[in-house]
Amino acid sequence: MTHMHITGWALALILFIVALIMYNQGKGKPAKIVHMILRLDYLFILYSGGDLIANYFGGSSFLPEAIVKGIAGIWVIAAIEMILVKTSKGKPAKSFWIQFIIAFLITLILGFWRLPM
Repeated sequence: MTHMHITGWALALILFIVALIMYNQGKGKPAKIVHMILRLDYLFILYSGGDLIANYFGGSSFLPEAIVKGIAGIWVIAAIEMILVKTSKGKPAKSFWIQFIIAFLITLILGFWRLPM
């Protein structure tokens, strides 16, 4: 399940970059299509992430950190979504970029270096 989760995140980052570039180039309709595909990928990420967090409910001492990582992961998804929505409307998204970077770092640090799975 870990590999499926990482694959989902890699796909989400690629789709995020593609949609962002398309919105910035003024290609609204193709960007919306990529944005919708990204939203479907969110469901895949949430399912696989929820399954990974469920593995920690068996009495693991890492449960609080896994919950924080799950919340940070949802925060990343929310920041990505807000960045794309603001960009599509031509509004500044600086605060959401800052949130994205902070949440993404928390998620990466907990996911790859702190939690055992």
